[in-house]
Amino acid sequence: MEFAASLVIAVGLAMDAFAVSLGIGTTRRAEDFRSRFRLAFHFGFFQAFMTVLGWLAGSTVAGLISQYDHWVAMALLSYVGVNMVRSGLDPHAECYAENPSRGKTLMMLCIATSLDAMAVGLSMAMIHTPVAFPSLVIGVVTLSLSALGLGVGGKLGEKFGKRMEVIGGLILIGIGLRVVLTHIL
Repeated sequence: MEFAASLVIAVGLAMDAFAVSLGIGTTRRAEDFRSRFRLAFHFGFFQAFMTVLGWLAGSTVAGLISQYDHWVAMALLSYVGVNMVRSGLDPHAECYAENPSRGKTLMMLCIATSLDAMAVGLSMAMIHTPVAFPSLVIGVVTLSLSALGLGVGGKLGEKFGKRMEVIGGLILIGIGLRVVLTHIL
């Protein structure tokens, strides 16, 4: 697969991680460099890893995964999105009890945003395309756009406060709905 095609696919796959990073940035719960790097790195790593995993799985499990992957992504993103909306509406609440760059929240977000990368890996296996270079490009682009989303989200959170948490939560819920609607339609 040539670089231009890999880059276009990478940007498309990274948009969910970018939007999630934007939302997390608005909460200002991952402001230090280490937390931001950990989030961006994990988003990039999971996108690359899930692409390779999908490629390795080939067409064997494609039917099993495609029946429910969109529902899992919607549930995970909606769960986090609802918590963000709830937190944004309550001046004393925090949408994340802890830093979202750690633990189960990090894992849920990484899995939810990378399920589509597994489908891309499956399709690459079906057309007999090598996966190493495209998955590397996907990982690097996702890491970069996630870091950008965290930075921009942080600035928006500074300027607009808790209202941005509501918007970030609604964006996550919207991404979950888009995943399901795209699959159904």
